[in-house]
Amino acid sequence: MGGFWPVPDVLTYLAGSWRVERTVRDLASGAEGKFSGTTVFGPLDDGGLLHEESGTFVWQGVPRPAERTLRFLPGEACGTADVLFADGRPFHDLDLTSGRYTADHPCSADLYRGEFTVLGEDHWRTGWRVRGPAKDLVLSTDYAREG
Repeated sequence: MGGFWPVPDVLTYLAGSWRVERTVRDLASGAEGKFSGTTVFGPLDDGGLLHEESGTFVWQGVPRPAERTLRFLPGEACGTADVLFADGRPFHDLDLTSGRYTADHPCSADLYRGEFTVLGEDHWRTGWRVRGPAKDLVLSTDYAREG
């Protein structure tokens, strides 16, 4: 791979519709799942983006509809974002100015560590490693810009 693609403004970069493919592996049980769907980053009145993801999640052979909503708000530093859950709780910060970023999110006694990499104008990836007493997961997601 030819390195990372720097993003001067994360909100401008993410705006629009993305095709999403995610794999989920439970390292404790060996179970695997896959999500396929779409994420739309649409404008918010405060200058941020509303992240709306919807699709189908197949876990151990059973498909079910899945969706999530996040809010991406302008961060303190120029070109960065603060990511919040739909209810306003903080999730993580995001700075893609180098094309790569690592963020942590403590959730009860578990720790979510996310790595974000931008591979080009129309392709980025996230990898989350979740460790703790309740979870032992690896989540890998590829995003490809639509139309």
